[in-house]
Amino acid sequence: MRIALDPFMHRHLSLEELPFKVAELGYEWMELSPRGDFLEWFKAPRVFPERVRRFKKALKDSGVKIASILPMYRWASNNEIERLAAVSHWQRALEICQEMEVDTMNSEFGRGPHPDGGSCYCCHTGSMIEACEHAWWRSMETLVPLFEKAGVNLHIEPHPEDWCETLQPAVDIIRTVNSPRVKFLYCAPHTYYFGDDTAAMLRECSDVLAHVHVGDTFNHRASSGLRYILNPPGTQARVHQHLNIGQGEVPWDAFFGTLAEIGFDGIMTACVFAWEDRADASGRFMRNEMQRYIDQYFHQGVKP
Repeated sequence: MRIALDPFMHRHLSLEELPFKVAELGYEWMELSPRGDFLEWFKAPRVFPERVRRFKKALKDSGVKIASILPMYRWASNNEIERLAAVSHWQRALEICQEMEVDTMNSEFGRGPHPDGGSCYCCHTGSMIEACEHAWWRSMETLVPLFEKAGVNLHIEPHPEDWCETLQPAVDIIRTVNSPRVKFLYCAPHTYYFGDDTAAMLRECSDVLAHVHVGDTFNHRASSGLRYILNPPGTQARVHQHLNIGQGEVPWDAFFGTLAEIGFDGIMTACVFAWEDRADASGRFMRNEMQRYIDQYFHQGVKP
């Protein structure tokens, strides 16, 4: 198992400094999420040979490895110009992944066209969901063969506001892709968009589960739907948190116990964003808590 840190809360550090911070917080792996000096959100990668060389040297000197690289592009946009640009950015990101000698990438199903592009940004009308899903499948027709040829894994998660934001149909869509390189990512902070029975949901996706994001959240459906109060009433805004373990309502014994039961041996990423004023403390706490649960439920601890 790879226990990784998403160092988004430390994005102010340079690429060369970042691996040393990850090591300082107790991790041997990191999941590299979007940042302006590498894979920027929705834009072409800002990566060149010297940047790759320096980053790889910092990784080697710090003893930290990259578990996964996380690009975010509009591969599900029904604006064909945006979609084709996203596919091009994905192709370059895959090349960079190979240059970095990383074997896994992960991303989200996607949230449709850019909100300033003249189309509805929210994917929650039937016609928009269909258009975004159709666009995503066109992108996958191009990209899946490239991942298979490169020998790189692609882990995909449904995210609140994506055209696909729930466990189902996400898991069946992954199965329908039918590639040994394309697997499912279960994000614990999105638990209550999936349902309430964590153990049952993890068992349901066990055949394609390769990656989990660990962070706590509150059940937005609890308290008569008033766990969060949003105005105006009836807004379609999606709200959740990425908190330290124990600060929300995710049932962690069920989460880790079921992962052990199904034999999970993939990537486990601390994915907390809420505490930038105490990012170091959060990172250390999450590393210790994940290890404590692993030792409790997986018995032999983390495999080397």
